[in-house]
Amino acid sequence: MTDSSGSSAQHRVAIDVDVCAGHGRCYSIEPGLFDSDDAGYPVVRHETVPAALLVNASRAVGNCPEGAISLRPVD
Repeated sequence: MTDSSGSSAQHRVAIDVDVCAGHGRCYSIEPGLFDSDDAGYPVVRHETVPAALLVNASRAVGNCPEGAISLRPVD
């Protein structure tokens, strides 16, 4: 994703742990970005999303049944 100047903007992915039911789709879709804890709930591997994983991060957001994952540009 690019900003209005055409340069790549950094993005941050977050998981709302109060909403997440631990289905594991996110770390199944993108194990390079998400991991699981001992209880099977996802954790984010990177503070900011590497550019090479941005498309897959967007796909993980769209595949979360509870809508617990958000992807936002870093201010």
